[in-house]
Amino acid sequence: MADEVRERPGVGQVSAPLLPVALMIVVMWGEELLDTALDGRLDRFGIRPRQVDGLDGIIFAPLLHNGFGHLIANTLPFALMGSAIALEGARRFLQVTVIVGLFSGVGTWLTGPPNSVHIGASGLVFGYLTYLISRGLFAHRVSYLIGGVVTFLVYGGVLWGLLPQPGVSWQGHVFGAAGGVLAAFVIHTDRSDDDDA
Repeated sequence: MADEVRERPGVGQVSAPLLPVALMIVVMWGEELLDTALDGRLDRFGIRPRQVDGLDGIIFAPLLHNGFGHLIANTLPFALMGSAIALEGARRFLQVTVIVGLFSGVGTWLTGPPNSVHIGASGLVFGYLTYLISRGLFAHRVSYLIGGVVTFLVYGGVLWGLLPQPGVSWQGHVFGAAGGVLAAFVIHTDRSDDDDA
């Protein structure tokens, strides 16, 4: 009987799924450097509620920030929770990001106050948080449940950001959080029983 040889994952195998997370952070920081040089003129490409020409903000808003303080506040949780999702693979990170980003963006576009512009990655951050907390409920995996509890203990306090506050795009937070639960449901619900029809 031959001995089985198992290779330990190399640095490249571990870091490859994290590349989309790192790339998004680089784009956010590069955009903010450029926006600072342009006196904040790029921020107008955020979400403008119920304006047709504000729909493209659904794509651009997570990359735009109102100064470096805003960007720094979003970068660490985005990096940590995004990486936790990306460890399941770059495809999983992209799936969650697209579902959360669209749900957060469309919800903000539909419900945000008129004559406002919404920017920032916090909709994604709230979505990543609720995805990590809720995926264990849909996947029925103990490791996900434990990860969800740890995530809640570390970042659960930010859920206060779901409450309406003046000057804060709480709509993006609420719809981002709902998008995270939706992503967990869509990705992790076992539909094998549906094939019996």
